[in-house]
Amino acid sequence: MEVQHLLSGFCSTPMIQNPKAQFFARLPSSSSGSTYFAQSHKWVSFKACPCNSQRALSRKVVERTWVIASSDSEDLGNGIRRKKLAVFVSGGGSNFRSIHEACIRGSIHGDIVVLVTNKQGCGGADYARDKGLPVVLFPKTKKEPDGISPIDLVAVLRGLEVDFVLLAGYLQLIPVELIQAYPRSIVNIHPSLLPAFGGKGNYGMRVHKAVIASGARYTGPTIHFVDEHYDTGRILAQRVVPVHANDTAEELAARVLREVMQFYVPLIFVICLFICSTD
Repeated sequence: MEVQHLLSGFCSTPMIQNPKAQFFARLPSSSSGSTYFAQSHKWVSFKACPCNSQRALSRKVVERTWVIASSDSEDLGNGIRRKKLAVFVSGGGSNFRSIHEACIRGSIHGDIVVLVTNKQGCGGADYARDKGLPVVLFPKTKKEPDGISPIDLVAVLRGLEVDFVLLAGYLQLIPVELIQAYPRSIVNIHPSLLPAFGGKGNYGMRVHKAVIASGARYTGPTIHFVDEHYDTGRILAQRVVPVHANDTAEELAARVLREVMQFYVPLIFVICLFICSTD
């Protein structure tokens, strides 16, 4: 049976207490309501609150790594509306493909309804067209004159009733209009353990080069909500990756990407079930 390591919730600050640990996070919780997860072949339970209009995230930490069987995910989603997802990419879209495949097989309680890209000829856009998914070009630039404006982008996503925006290797600045339209609903991957090596100008290979130059022993991806500042949105999850003595930036980047591909989909699984969108 295929299983996935599910984050044990969501956290507002980094919680790297043990570099050997898998990852840390928080799930919404309250004194009422219990959600059941399948751990291997046994049922275990933890408290989880239903969504409310305030979209409040609990601060209670569930200090476990849950193993979720993909075949049981349908039971968890009973009675919960499938979320509509927009994915933003700039390149080949390896994470986008993983998310799409997970939606198709039911590992994510949601569906990708649109792909947004700043490069209409990128691999991610080609994959989306091949799968019959609409592709939106954003932003409008000299190289991509057919791109749309931020206001039009928000209108398109609203028209498609998008619940969450997932950034998967999108290398353009997210406009403030989109952030304001989708508060706590835009999810990004940063290639370091924020707040370290975050901020304006820290992205992609620059981050990995800076990590190696600093002599840091550990790094790893951070998944966080996007706000109006660089890399300061609420942290959802982090995963620790060791930095080897003779690492090149390319080698380190590949190791971090492997970790992203292992835990981004399980995190989206949680978001679609337990986090309220902007509607």
